[in-house]
Amino acid sequence: MKRSNTDIVLDAIQDLHTQEQIVTRETLAAVTGLKLTVIDDRVSHLIDCGQVHRVQRGVFVPAPEHKPARIITKSVLPGGTVVVEIGDDHVLVLTPRENRALGELMAGAAQQYAGIEMGHQAAHLAGELSLQLKQIRQELKSVRGELASQEVAGDLAPKDDTEQQDSTQA
Repeated sequence: MKRSNTDIVLDAIQDLHTQEQIVTRETLAAVTGLKLTVIDDRVSHLIDCGQVHRVQRGVFVPAPEHKPARIITKSVLPGGTVVVEIGDDHVLVLTPRENRALGELMAGAAQQYAGIEMGHQAAHLAGELSLQLKQIRQELKSVRGELASQEVAGDLAPKDDTEQQDSTQA
């Protein structure tokens, strides 16, 4: 059964947001393969239905489905017992073996977190490099302009063969 464009766009928004990626119409078009006009229409519909929020111009997030995250603490007690506290209402007391088992279960989430952090760092570095490249291009353009104006003024005009021979003989 073919999925509707609305479902495709909503799923893409949710997936990108879950991966902590910035969701823009261009990103959605790249991920879904849909045209920008279709993306714009479906995003507007999803906003009207309350399934998506516009957080700033051109940036979208899915409507929250979960309660806000609670504070989580983990304490290792003498003897290896581990106490995990979630918010004010949940306390887990784990044996060392249970702690290791929970760690194995959480390994995938830890890898996903590491991947998200590396993506954020890569995006930050890409932004810095882009800015540096822009500055270098501006400097190069300025230098080229100066060289061109000096050539027009004759300051850097190549000497002809007779002038070069005269200066070497003198």
